[in-house]
Amino acid sequence: MKLKITAALLLATISVQAQKIDVPRAFKAAAQRTDVLIKNVDSARKIKPNLVSPRTVEKGQLKMVVSRDWTSGFFPGELWYFYEYTKDKKWLELAKKYTEDIKKEQFNKGTHDLGFMIYCPFGNGYRVTKDTAYKSVIIQAAKSLSTRFNPKVGVIRSWDHSGTKWDYPVIIDNMMNLELLFEATKFTGDSSFYKIAISHADNTIKNHYRPDFSSYHVVDYDVNKGGVIKKTTAQGYADESSWARGQAWGLYGYTLMFRYTKSDKYLAQADAIAKYILNNKSTPADGIPYWDYNDPQIPNVSKDASAAAITASALYELAKYSKNAKTYKAAADQILHSLSTAYTSKIGDNYGFILEHSTGHRPNNSEIDVPINYADYYYIEALRRYQGKFNF
Repeated sequence: MKLKITAALLLATISVQAQKIDVPRAFKAAAQRTDVLIKNVDSARKIKPNLVSPRTVEKGQLKMVVSRDWTSGFFPGELWYFYEYTKDKKWLELAKKYTEDIKKEQFNKGTHDLGFMIYCPFGNGYRVTKDTAYKSVIIQAAKSLSTRFNPKVGVIRSWDHSGTKWDYPVIIDNMMNLELLFEATKFTGDSSFYKIAISHADNTIKNHYRPDFSSYHVVDYDVNKGGVIKKTTAQGYADESSWARGQAWGLYGYTLMFRYTKSDKYLAQADAIAKYILNNKSTPADGIPYWDYNDPQIPNVSKDASAAAITASALYELAKYSKNAKTYKAAADQILHSLSTAYTSKIGDNYGFILEHSTGHRPNNSEIDVPINYADYYYIEALRRYQGKFNF
């Protein structure tokens, strides 16, 4: 009988001998690919200057996005990591250039994704340069994000579209935008940002998570009564399934919640989510999950390298706080080893994106088995964290 290798067996194996990551080689390879991407981006922008950031490759073509797209901040954020690692001023100038293109979104009150859009580039930019202009942008973005908080339901509204489908939708991804609020409190001393983040995180624990610590994707709230109307999905296989990237967002989000608050309830939540992810029987031996843990077509469906990269980065941080540090680091090492050796594009392929085999929105038949900019961002971040270099 052929033995099925599951995540549980994988952890038993990697606990004996952790994978070694050749970080200089991985960074060199990533930089070579990104050089290609920059040339392609510059060519695309000569035709359409309002398209500021590369998002993915669809139907064989480079897809660029405007600054208000939720993914616009990942590429400039990634460039800051390249500069921080190499100290090469080429990357500094590029990071500044592409960060500036996102600046106007600090005033955007129509999205919950300001953490991704603003904090990835401006947070890293401020951390690396201490340019106070970047700090001002972060503070304004936090003010804009705060306008989406409704004290009646105690959470930040995610989407304004599809009003016939839901009343006040909140997605698990929203946990990733709370870092922006915490930083704004640090910069200003205004605790209102901090309190919003706490309220959102607490209500997400209460309403998004199942007994096994898997997460729903979308929870719809009643703005009049304050309760939950329904729990559903938009990007997962089914309402009751576990969308892989959503689980990764939650892991990362509650890990950073512990970082900022030192509250044991957030550490316990992050530990429980990590256990769910790492012990999931559908995860293959290389640690890269399929797009949804409950898709009945596994293994004949797309994987999601972006979920893996987010998970690895989160596990490196969680290992700093948890008694399960060895397990988390070994699992993150396995994921990062797989990504750096088997999921990178060949130089010249995929317009210069680093990783391939991510899944964006499978139910919508969009971005399936493609490179995606947030996969690259969290992959580079995970490489830095493997080195013990954390962006906080």
